[in-house]
Amino acid sequence: MKRLLKVTAMTGLLTLLKMAMGFVIAKVVAIYTGPTGLAMLGQVQSMVTGFNGIISAPAGNGVVRYTAENKNKGFEACAPWWSAAFQWVLILSAIIIPIGLLLAEQMADWLFQDASLSWVVMLTVCVLPLSAIGSLSNSVINGQQLYKRYVGLGMISVIISGSVMIAMISMANIRGALLASAMQSALIGILMLAFNIRQPWLKLRYWWRQSDQSAHRATVGYMLMAITSAVTLPVALILVRNILIDLVGWDATGQWQAVWKISEVYLGVVTIALSTYYLPKLSSLSGVDSIINEISNTVRIIFPIVAITALVIYFLRDFAISILFTEAFRSARDLFAIQLVGDVIKIVAWLYAYPMISRGATKIYISSEIFFSISFVVFTYVLVSNFGLVGVTIAYSLNYICYFLFVYKCRKIIAS
Repeated sequence: MKRLLKVTAMTGLLTLLKMAMGFVIAKVVAIYTGPTGLAMLGQVQSMVTGFNGIISAPAGNGVVRYTAENKNKGFEACAPWWSAAFQWVLILSAIIIPIGLLLAEQMADWLFQDASLSWVVMLTVCVLPLSAIGSLSNSVINGQQLYKRYVGLGMISVIISGSVMIAMISMANIRGALLASAMQSALIGILMLAFNIRQPWLKLRYWWRQSDQSAHRATVGYMLMAITSAVTLPVALILVRNILIDLVGWDATGQWQAVWKISEVYLGVVTIALSTYYLPKLSSLSGVDSIINEISNTVRIIFPIVAITALVIYFLRDFAISILFTEAFRSARDLFAIQLVGDVIKIVAWLYAYPMISRGATKIYISSEIFFSISFVVFTYVLVSNFGLVGVTIAYSLNYICYFLFVYKCRKIIAS
């Protein structure tokens, strides 16, 4: 647990920087574009997250797990998994990029109700391979448990990419914001490649070799889980925003997006720590009892941290709106209470759900992700229709209560 706290503190510094940069960007967007611009930015960020998640699916948790398991045997032992992941990235790129280019106008109309913004979709899909390079580099560093390097490179990437994004927004308003969102992950990929080019693990022979079928098959399960996550949540968020736009308008959707942005950023302190420490730790354990014991110990540490943070944010919500956004977002204060309750439940549920990733429980993971993404959209439609904008926060909290009950009830099955 001491190591978890140490890693949490280290990754917390990275996340605090991400949080600060994210809030600065949100402030700039709020000033230059208002609630409508923030809602549009949320749409493009969901699209980017979805595409990046698909293209980087082979480069994520599977690479972390097998690097962690084989790192003591040397890079040659890790190479089959790295090579398999890289080959899957190339295959996915060859599929997604042409499809994205062909359907760009339709996607722009769905996302923004404006087909003329198809250039945002085209740019996003064209730079996807660069995003995957960044994910591969991060996963290898994480799997080797090189936490200082992981945090250090993360900080540099955040500062540079965030600064570029702010400059674009300042110069070109909403178009600059959309352009910057489409390019940010690709820029991070370029930076990660530049900073790691001389690392001993970044040799061509480790990444380009004859296919290892066992590594390919093992990677598929993690790839399918990552693709599911990459598609379900961003698509669910896009559908939720479309529901809000239809029922309460763009301005109200921007109010909710502001609250969602705050939740998204501060919860990153925990989620980065979980992906950096918790996943490799669970992957190294064997036996249901040891895994459940690790979960229980982690819950005892993480739950109070998240609960106290949520409480502080609630009492400082007016100050946060004034500092992070503008007076046009003042009505967002009424959305915080239920949203923050949902945040706390969400993190606890994730702690019990993580063994699905570490143990490669592909079927149950995919099924639960799809089901609870659909239920979030359904809850949102029903509750917003009856209660107005606050209904979306009720839907969010209710959905994660159901998800927590599911993963807690199935914890032994998940950990086996």
